[in-house]
Amino acid sequence: MTVPILSLAEARVLGVLIEKQRTVPDTYPLTLNSLVAGCNQKTSRHPVMELSDAQVQDALSALRGMAFINETSGGRAMRYAHNADGVLRIPSQSQALLAVLLLRGPQTAGELRIASERMHNFADISSVEAFLDELAERPAGALVARLGRLPGARENRWMHLLSGPAPEGAAAVDQLASAADPAGEVPALRAQVQRLDAEVAALKATVARLCTELGIAQDA
Repeated sequence: MTVPILSLAEARVLGVLIEKQRTVPDTYPLTLNSLVAGCNQKTSRHPVMELSDAQVQDALSALRGMAFINETSGGRAMRYAHNADGVLRIPSQSQALLAVLLLRGPQTAGELRIASERMHNFADISSVEAFLDELAERPAGALVARLGRLPGARENRWMHLLSGPAPEGAAAVDQLASAADPAGEVPALRAQVQRLDAEVAALKATVARLCTELGIAQDA
């Protein structure tokens, strides 16, 4: 089966359904209101989104067309559950990792182990990497890809491929950046520039206050 290509909203909806199935099983399947709230969380989400009910409904319709969604009519509201098991046919451990990547963007294996803890408790980083390797080498089509290390980073990041392939040359660019800046000097320089900018802004504010108090006109 060809790996589906999901929009950002569709990926967010699928990720939320996989996550909530494991973290709040008592309220799963989710109502539309709960699903929208999960999509628009301010924590554990990157990027933070503000999806409307209509946008989530559109995403659900698209996912339903790919067989990713099951609907049930219970109580007063329709409820929604994912069918990632049937479509992707990957183990629950891999689903947990995929959910984190769908919800938070590229992550290292160490970050994935921590972020997925409520969905599955991986014994160690090696275990996480083993499942990631399986997802990357999946015969039916890779679901994740390994990216290069960022400057100063110790681990490679991983990204999901449900919204399309990794940007061409992304790994090579990251690896070149790491090689050119092995000591992490670029992040340090950026931090120094930000600190200097803050100091300059503070000095300007002080000068402006003194000029006001002394009645001195400032140059434009």
